[in-house]
Amino acid sequence: MSKGFASTYRIVLLATGLFVCFGGVAARLVWLHVVDRDSLLKTITRTRQQYTPEIARRGDILDARGGLLATSSTQRVLGVDPLSLRPQDEKRWPELAALIGMPEGELRRIFTTRYREAPAPAPTANAVIDLRRLGRVATPAAATPDDDTEEDAAPDASGRRPIRWVKLRDDVPEKLYEEIMKLGIKGVYGPHVARRAYPNQHLAAHVLGYVNKQQEAAAGMEANMDFFLRGQNGWRVGERDGRNRELPQFLDRRVPPSDGYSVKLSIDTIVQDIVEQELTYIATTYEPKKASIIVSDPRNGFILAMGNYPNYDPNEYNKLRPDEQHRMRNVAVADVYEPGSVFKIVAVAAALEERIATTRSMFDTAADKIMHRGRTIPLPAEDHRFPNPQAVTLAEAVSHSSNRGAAQLGVALGEERFYRYVRAFGFGRPLGFPVGGEVAGLLRPVKDWDPIDITRIPIGHSISATVLQMHQAMSVIANDGVLLRPQVIREVRDAAGEIVYRYDRAEIGRVVSLETARTVARLLMGVASKEGTAAEAAIEGYDVAGKTGTTIKLMDEVQPDGSTKLVYNRKHHIASFVGFFPAGRPQVAISVIVDDADHKAPRGIAYGGRVAAPSFKRIGERLIAILNIQAHAQPSPAGLVAAHQGGRR
Repeated sequence: MSKGFASTYRIVLLATGLFVCFGGVAARLVWLHVVDRDSLLKTITRTRQQYTPEIARRGDILDARGGLLATSSTQRVLGVDPLSLRPQDEKRWPELAALIGMPEGELRRIFTTRYREAPAPAPTANAVIDLRRLGRVATPAAATPDDDTEEDAAPDASGRRPIRWVKLRDDVPEKLYEEIMKLGIKGVYGPHVARRAYPNQHLAAHVLGYVNKQQEAAAGMEANMDFFLRGQNGWRVGERDGRNRELPQFLDRRVPPSDGYSVKLSIDTIVQDIVEQELTYIATTYEPKKASIIVSDPRNGFILAMGNYPNYDPNEYNKLRPDEQHRMRNVAVADVYEPGSVFKIVAVAAALEERIATTRSMFDTAADKIMHRGRTIPLPAEDHRFPNPQAVTLAEAVSHSSNRGAAQLGVALGEERFYRYVRAFGFGRPLGFPVGGEVAGLLRPVKDWDPIDITRIPIGHSISATVLQMHQAMSVIANDGVLLRPQVIREVRDAAGEIVYRYDRAEIGRVVSLETARTVARLLMGVASKEGTAAEAAIEGYDVAGKTGTTIKLMDEVQPDGSTKLVYNRKHHIASFVGFFPAGRPQVAISVIVDDADHKAPRGIAYGGRVAAPSFKRIGERLIAILNIQAHAQPSPAGLVAAHQGGRR
């Protein structure tokens, strides 16, 4: 029989070779799947498995009419991996530069810079000084890129660091990104990011606050309601192939994001715009240091508008210079001032409530001293000359802003009782305004009062308050004697639009009786009459109740020994008018406070009746149609409290 074409030796040799090969493969498989399994799995996971966050959309902030005040949009942070660029795509670079608004030369510099050279040895201190004198050393800020702008890989053998990503633009809309992707430039791409936008620019900026570039709420309503607005981010764990494409079949786990809730405010965009137009007029006309205006519905405490000068655009908060950072302060709640004569409503209301005074009470405004607790206390100077200063009625004292009349009421009340009313009106404590930054003001306990304070605090001196506190105190009179918590949030809605919480009127407490509040309101009508201190606040066809304030500012003054001391400077004033209308059935309360407008004011003094009261009138007249304010019937002659001859305060 034939033995075939292969010898036994060749067959054995081939079989041995095959056995060795298969044995090697088997041994390698055992090594990979058994011996070195754990370490290899870690390598595979680290190489292919990817944790991908899914960003939740931040909820909107809406105005009272449902208009957008703050919203979020999805954009792209466009960047490039210079090492992935292909020569054939260079002809499309100019078109890309045009699409993203970047100079072509700058784009070419970024695209052609693919490595960062190894750092040179640090020069000595003397060498750095010499080089800087020659202009050859960049400043640290110029030499160090932002962390989110460039990303480097590990250095190669030569010490150079390959640049793997450079940011080109961080606010590319989706439609623009689609146009960029159509160019087909390999290495140019952009991950999704959420961006906060404020469509009305500076409108209500101090109420809204802002969200910074890291998507962190930094101030205002954004910060206060951040828990509801920010939502809950999601995530997914999957794998990608060698071309960085996600492989759905290997998706392990996914938690979808939950979008944030929307918050609806009581801010009326139309009213807010009127307020900010008036602030612009005040700023242009008087060039004050600052100014604030608040408009609210005194019946429920909801704020319709709150504006400050100077203002800022929350879309561009990061463009403010260090010396402009104060523009972001909501001075209506964060800064304090001496309220001056507006504060006299507290002494008047307290005296009427305690039956220490009536509308028929008489005051001797010619007296310059008063006895109190066994000592003689000087009374403040009187700014108005009364025809009969020894017999000034309460109505005259209010309409002509009598300092001595208010001081005598304070003395009659006594420190402890007057202090209780001041606290009850909302001074010396935060009111719980949900925007952040609110301060308590300064109201010292009675034990720390100087003997003269009982005649000075009733006229609004030796006490500091926020604009919001003074506004709410006047609203006590407009709201039949009840102090309300200032509100600005109407409701919170979930991502599906369902209401999850609604805010209603919130009472802090009753301060005075309905009868007292209405009596004070009638007295305050004399202020806005032809004979009162705020004739320019009168609105034709409507009864206006309010009070002027003209406060001499406390300012630093250098003493002979070189130290500084706070003293009253008669060249600098804070002008204010706080009031409401219609007086018989209030529908709107308005506060106007202007700080240091003397250099542009008539006769060089910024009187509340001449600087702030006209703004009250202009705003009020425009609100009549917008808020459908109905004129209240004139009170009967028996109910009116007559005011007499006029003057300025």
